[in-house]
Amino acid sequence: MRLAELTALLHLASPALPIGAFSYSQGLEAAVEAQWIGDTDAARAWIEDGLLHVLARGELPFIAHQFDRWQRHDAAALAWADRQFLASREAAELRRETEQMGWSLKQLAISLEWGDAARRATLETLTPLSQPTAFAFAAAAHEVPVDAALAAYAFAWAENQVAAAIKAVPLGQLAGQRILVAARAVIDGAVARALDTPPERINTFSPMLGVLCARHETQYSRLFRS
Repeated sequence: MRLAELTALLHLASPALPIGAFSYSQGLEAAVEAQWIGDTDAARAWIEDGLLHVLARGELPFIAHQFDRWQRHDAAALAWADRQFLASREAAELRRETEQMGWSLKQLAISLEWGDAARRATLETLTPLSQPTAFAFAAAAHEVPVDAALAAYAFAWAENQVAAAIKAVPLGQLAGQRILVAARAVIDGAVARALDTPPERINTFSPMLGVLCARHETQYSRLFRS
């Protein structure tokens, strides 16, 4: 990988990217409230299961295929797939989350003039827009390898989950770093599985996650928006 590609990925995976990821826990806070997560081991299991059984089967292969569609600039297929992804969100919070982060990343990409004008014009027409489709656009615009793009997305997700666990469980900073170190090998496996998943096998079947996210919408006290 060229240094320019590496720095682009570091930028896209950075928690400083102004798309609002820090304000979401994607069900983790609800799992803490339900007493499913109360220590480091439980938080690590939650995050690793999320990588292997949710992201690896859903968002990561979806990004890989959207990445290919952006490279081919198949506007009709991009729009159709994005609508399917938005319809697959299991709870209202998760739908609002991906739309808000997708919109924010789209505004950033357009303002910084990532990619060519034709693809940016297509990006502007996608409303509402999911975060994975916007991320696939950004990765393709920077011409990074697709496997590295998926790894960056997965690591950013895991890092945000660790940050949420540190606040919500709560965990210590060192415990959070141990979870992230352990997640490296899990991310490798999740990316490999995602790259081997054809479009018709993408799924988001995680019913208890959907239930927890729905419960979080009316949770009495919360730090996060999902």
